[in-house]
Amino acid sequence: MAKILIFGNGQLAEIAQFYINHDTDHKIVAFTVDADFIEKDTFNGVPLVPFEEVKTQFPPNTYNLFMPISYRKVNLLREEKYLQAKSMGYNFISYVSPKTTYYGTPVGENCFIFENNVIQPFSKIGNNVILWSGNHIGHHSEIQDHCFITSHVVISGSVVIGRNSFIGVNATVRDNIIIGKHNVIGAGSVILHNTEDDQVFSPGQTPIKTTSSDQLKRI
Repeated sequence: MAKILIFGNGQLAEIAQFYINHDTDHKIVAFTVDADFIEKDTFNGVPLVPFEEVKTQFPPNTYNLFMPISYRKVNLLREEKYLQAKSMGYNFISYVSPKTTYYGTPVGENCFIFENNVIQPFSKIGNNVILWSGNHIGHHSEIQDHCFITSHVVISGSVVIGRNSFIGVNATVRDNIIIGKHNVIGAGSVILHNTEDDQVFSPGQTPIKTTSSDQLKRI
């Protein structure tokens, strides 16, 4: 059991609290966030303290951190806060749902892996990675640091996902592909070739038909 602080006071922090309380024996002692984003001194029944003061109140030799921060700025905000906390001396927990199919291959620190992911043997998950629910991570594939994989993404075998990349729901990456750093791969994308750093992919929205739903009532 670890005594932990969760960074945040929004939906992701609330979700993290739920999973940690439900599935682990860790004790959540406080939430923390930058002082500018604090309006009251508690969140979900737990103390909420300014991040600027957290080291004094909750020293890193006693408490661990969990920082489930979103993909804002192509994951750069989560990377920034993670590295800042690391420089302050904090260690991090990772959460891997017991409902994930997982064979003990390496998962880094400050990872948040939701239920129903399939993480096949010989794969590797870096530090500060979020895998939302229901993804397939193929054998011998690597997800580098600070990535965010949403839901129902298929990453085939022997794929490398470059650091700070974001992959949207229902995207597919073919086997033996290298995804560059800081890629944004939109929902429903199909990636069949290697990508360069900083690229953006999106298949676009399904076109709206001129037929109205009233004309389809007999279907």
